[in-house]
Amino acid sequence: MISFDYDICTNFEAATSREWLETNGIGGYAFGSIAGAHTRRYHALLTAATRPPLGRITMLSKFEETLVIDGERFELSTNQYPGAIHPSGFECITGFRLDPFPIWTFLAGGIELEKKVFMPHGENSVVVRYGLTSKPGRRGPKVSIELRPLLSFVDYHHMPHQNDLFDTAYRVGDGVVSVKPYAEMPELYFHHNAVSIEGSGHWYQNLECPIEKERGFDYQEDLFQPFVLSFDLKRDAVVIASTLDAVIDAMRLEKAEVKRRKSLVKQAKAKDEFAQQLVQAADQFVVQRGDGHTVIAGYPWFSDWGRDTMISLPGLTLAAGRPEIGKNIILEFAKHISEGMLPNRFPDAGEQPEYNTVDATLWYFEAIRSYVGFTSDYGLVQEVLYEKLADIIDWHLRGTRYNIHVDTDGLLYAGAPGVQLTWMDAKVGDLVITPRTGKPVEIQALWYNALRIMADFAGRFDKGDDKARFDAMADLAKLSFNAVFWNADGEYLYDVVENGNRDASVRPNQIFAVSLPHSMLDTERSRKVVEKVEAELLTPVGLRSLSPSDPAYIPIYIGPPFERDSAYHQGTVWAWLIGPFVDAYRKVFPGMAIQRFLAGFQAHICEAGIGQISEIFDAEAPHAPRGCPAQAWSVAEVLRVIVIGKH
Repeated sequence: MISFDYDICTNFEAATSREWLETNGIGGYAFGSIAGAHTRRYHALLTAATRPPLGRITMLSKFEETLVIDGERFELSTNQYPGAIHPSGFECITGFRLDPFPIWTFLAGGIELEKKVFMPHGENSVVVRYGLTSKPGRRGPKVSIELRPLLSFVDYHHMPHQNDLFDTAYRVGDGVVSVKPYAEMPELYFHHNAVSIEGSGHWYQNLECPIEKERGFDYQEDLFQPFVLSFDLKRDAVVIASTLDAVIDAMRLEKAEVKRRKSLVKQAKAKDEFAQQLVQAADQFVVQRGDGHTVIAGYPWFSDWGRDTMISLPGLTLAAGRPEIGKNIILEFAKHISEGMLPNRFPDAGEQPEYNTVDATLWYFEAIRSYVGFTSDYGLVQEVLYEKLADIIDWHLRGTRYNIHVDTDGLLYAGAPGVQLTWMDAKVGDLVITPRTGKPVEIQALWYNALRIMADFAGRFDKGDDKARFDAMADLAKLSFNAVFWNADGEYLYDVVENGNRDASVRPNQIFAVSLPHSMLDTERSRKVVEKVEAELLTPVGLRSLSPSDPAYIPIYIGPPFERDSAYHQGTVWAWLIGPFVDAYRKVFPGMAIQRFLAGFQAHICEAGIGQISEIFDAEAPHAPRGCPAQAWSVAEVLRVIVIGKH
């Protein structure tokens, strides 16, 4: 359990910098700051996935909450307006805890109130419950709470604004009120146990989200408030906001969700509190896609990406004790292989998948190898996957999209004008910040690893000719790699080689040439790579994307889109890279403790996305968290190296 006391909760800056996240397993989520004030466009009580796991619509932004004690009113909500914070209900918060979902305690007028928020698994619903921690006696005060829903009903990337098309009507039924502001959007139902409903109907205008202002985006929103629900707190007040028009038992949902989350920890056999929390965090990224599963790359704004999914799979599924989910994801992505490539991402608007990646497909081989190493399920490979994987190799040999092809030296070339194919994929308009066209170092490491994996599979399945072919290809790649990628002067690996040009930038991509199960480097070169990366790139929260000694180094990730994207891979620290670094370190320094590399993350899960690990950090101390406050591969790689290492 992660908890914060009065000092944190009533400090506006501290309380708004800490964000809680609830997810529903189908791509929807609830998200906010522990202060209750919105700092991002993505903060809302219900963002529904209308085409799971995508089609996200922010429907219910928040509740304005007023505690009434013998007629005296205490505002529990917090909003930011131009030049003002009103109301300032965060001053009434005495504590917040994640146990297992967000729970607040408020103290107002001598009355202590507890608030819980959670999302049931598999539904576009959010349950909000308010209850007194001790019931007033007969002669005690009369206590009630009023809730005013603030509606948004916009695509989750957008800010809502007052407009004449918004249907302000609401419909009242037995224990339910519903709204449908736009014909093309789902109806939202408020299932409740209120004692009265009173119409109101007005707009809250110009609420500010300061993080959006900092990021250079529209940062003011208008929210519509249609009615007031009043509850007698002789019993708990319960509201379930849902796209479902059905009788819903809140207590049953809560018990089921607590049980489900406890079972995740038990299934994972996680031994310490940090690992247990990461297991809970990992679950938030695993979502349904069709009949299968996929991985949301990060909350609040990412969808499911092929690269992120394959890198995250061992940590999110195997380390979490859920290999059946890993298998399911592997099979789901097998349906989307095209011209020897896995999709880079599935667009939110439902168009065809995008295949602009060279590494997602190669990570697919490693994900399968990791799954088989964990489960010994070689039958899945032999019966379903082997021919697909062999076909992928063949496509790379003869060439596929974006000039991805095996060169005469056995190394893999990739690149075309205006596209970014590796994980360093920042692009502003038509400007690719780190194009890395040619032969990127980690792509060669992944290609070699894939060839050796296929040789191993071929040998196991008595396909002697295939094994000989894959081994010969790997041998050639190894020979060429060592000849052209080793920087003898600096004793590390070049980042990209193209037509005789060698990029000597010190980047973390070289660590994969050591960390992957099949390495092209000998022991001595492996050790020198690890030492170089540790000396220039290692931080307490991951690896820098570029050495501080490089003229192109940018230490802080902040500002409008162009400034941020320019820094994204030019120094910014990436948390997920701690996984391959630890793997490489274990290889070259066997038996050495790795806890010091992970200590920063144990502190971090209490400072930004509560219980989660952020996407990126500033390159310089104090390494402020940036980007998504909850990132799949960040959580996955830390959990993997703690629990299972490299299977």
